[in-house]
Amino acid sequence: MRKQQWMCLLLFLLATSCRDSKYMEGVTPSTPTDVVDGNSSEDVKGFYLLNEGNMGSNKASIDYFDYASGIYHKNIYAERNPHVVKELGDVGNDIQIYGNRLYAVINCSNILEVMDVETVKHIDVVSIPNCRYITFKDEYAYVSSYAGPVQIDPNARLGYVAKVDTATLKVVDECIVGYQPEEMLVVDHKLYVANSGGYRAPNYDKTVSVIDLHTFKEIKKIEVAVNLHRLELDRYGNIWVSSRGDYYDVPSKIFVIDSKTDQVTEEFDLANSNMTISGDSIYVYSTEWNHSTAENTTSYAIINTKSKAIVDRNFIKDGTEKEIKIPYGVAVNPKTKEIFVTDAKNYVTPGKLHCYSTNGVRKWSVTTGDIPAHLVFTTKKIKPIN
Repeated sequence: MRKQQWMCLLLFLLATSCRDSKYMEGVTPSTPTDVVDGNSSEDVKGFYLLNEGNMGSNKASIDYFDYASGIYHKNIYAERNPHVVKELGDVGNDIQIYGNRLYAVINCSNILEVMDVETVKHIDVVSIPNCRYITFKDEYAYVSSYAGPVQIDPNARLGYVAKVDTATLKVVDECIVGYQPEEMLVVDHKLYVANSGGYRAPNYDKTVSVIDLHTFKEIKKIEVAVNLHRLELDRYGNIWVSSRGDYYDVPSKIFVIDSKTDQVTEEFDLANSNMTISGDSIYVYSTEWNHSTAENTTSYAIINTKSKAIVDRNFIKDGTEKEIKIPYGVAVNPKTKEIFVTDAKNYVTPGKLHCYSTNGVRKWSVTTGDIPAHLVFTTKKIKPIN
C-alpha cells in the first residue's frame, strides 16, 4: 500500500513538473485591467514593463499595456511560456527591443532572456554572469556584467561587456572594463560604459570606459565621479551621466561628457536615480538615501539639453507625487509624450505605474508586479495566445 502511495505521489509530481496553463493551478494567468479608453490609431501600440521582483524571490515578471484596448495585462510571460521552468527568473534589470525580439536582462539568474516581441514567446537564453544592462549596434548586442558573484567584496574583480551575436545568440567576445559596469550607450563606433564599483564600497569606481567597437577593445577611461550608473545621449552628442555618490558625504550629481572630445564639460548639483530623454528634455527623478539622516529625499526635475539648464524642479503638477512612496522608473512615450513613473512601494508587494499628461497631471494608475522598473515601447501589437 505504501509503495502504491509513493507511486501515485511520483506520478502527480511528474504530471505537475511541466507547467501547462490549461491544467496547472500553479501558473498565474495574466491579469487584465481596464485603465483607459482604447485608441487603435496610436503609432506606439503598447509597452512592456519589466518588474524586477525582490532579490532571491524569483519573481521577475513582464506586464504589457495595449493602447488599442486600453487594457493593462499583468504578468504575461508565465501565461505565454507555461513550460519554462522558474518562469522569467530572479531580478529583472533591463528590457529592450531590437528588431523582432524582446530582450530581458535577468541579473541574479545570470541570463539574457530572448523573446519574440509580438508574442513574448521564449526563444533562447544567453548565459552571462551577474548581467546588468543591454544595448545594440548593427548585428550585435552588448551586455554589461559584474562578472563575479553578488556580494560586497573589496577585492571584487573587474567587470566586462559581453558581445552577443543576435543571429546565433552566442557570446562571441568580451571586453574588460571597470568595476561593476552599469548602463551603456553607443555613439558612432564607440561604446560608453558607466562603471560603479558598487561592490567595492567605499572604494567606488569613478570612470566611464570607452570601447572601440571596430576592435572591441577599451581605448580609454574618462574620470567622472564616484559610483556611476545611468547614461543618456542627447541630440547634440552629449552624454549625460549620473553619479549616485557614496550615500554619506558625497551627494548624487549629474555630469555631461562631450562625445566628440570625451571630456567632462558640465556638472549639475542635482541628484539622479534615473533619467530618460525626450526631445530636448531630460526627465530626472531621484530618491536619494542618506545613511547619516536615514531618510530619502525625492525630486522630479527636467533639464533642457540645449541650454543645459534645469527648467523644472517638479514635473508632477497635481500633487500626486505625495502618493508615490519609492519612484523606481521613468519613461516618456515617444509619440504622445505621456510621462510614466513607477512606484516600488515597499519592494516586496505589488507596485504601481502612474501615467501623466505632458502638463504633469495624472491620467491613470494601475497595479503592477513587484518592483516595477524598466519600460520599453513597441510599435508592434502583441498577438493573442494561440
